[in-house]
Amino acid sequence: MAKASLSTITGIYYRETLVLRKKLLRVVLAAAVPPFLYLMAFGFGVGNDTQVNGVDYLTFLLPGLLAMASMNQSYNIATEINISRFYLKIFEEFLLAPNQRWQIVAGEVMYGMTRGLIPVAIIALYALLCGVGLNFGPALWLVLPLHLMAFSLIGFIVALKMKNHRDQASMTAFVITPMMFLSGTFFPVEQMPWMIQGLAMASPLTYSAELLRSALLGQPLSQLSLLMMVVLNLILLGLALRTLNRLEP
Repeated sequence: MAKASLSTITGIYYRETLVLRKKLLRVVLAAAVPPFLYLMAFGFGVGNDTQVNGVDYLTFLLPGLLAMASMNQSYNIATEINISRFYLKIFEEFLLAPNQRWQIVAGEVMYGMTRGLIPVAIIALYALLCGVGLNFGPALWLVLPLHLMAFSLIGFIVALKMKNHRDQASMTAFVITPMMFLSGTFFPVEQMPWMIQGLAMASPLTYSAELLRSALLGQPLSQLSLLMMVVLNLILLGLALRTLNRLEP
């Protein structure tokens, strides 16, 4: 039984990674260009010679860019699932096959997490080129899976809830894009107006970006943020399974 379950998960994951391999160059460029532009505009423009929380702004910014870019890549499985559902009908085949629903969630989320690793490698290269020493030690690999899993699950849920591409684009515009700028990726949350701080506290990216920055800068991890991410992932996993179970093939 365990072997059959693993085979189903790896089959879904393998199919998605085969598709990714065919468009890998486009995905890498899409993951590399926005952080580069933000790095040039904020890191070497606005933030030149600026100190934030005891470190230079460039050192503060790079972990935020890593959090933002990896979030986008993991969440973007929503678009691919949407296409599979409405156009290619491949997702329907997953539903009709003798699979358990949790296996579909596992395969798709593993794929989303894999996509999310692409910007991590890119930001590591940017940090090296900028002469910024980031700590890619064990703490990062404790936090990073929680971050990637959370936004892969959000992308999965959104893909199943949305009825068309227009609805999904609206979700991205009104939820994901504000989250990118208001969650401490570019500026410390505590320096924002109190109303924005309240919105930031409702954003999962606020907690994962804080954890990723602490890990990459060799600082102690916030136990509260770590707990929040664990609880969030459990809630999202339950929502993903519930949403998929209600979906008719």
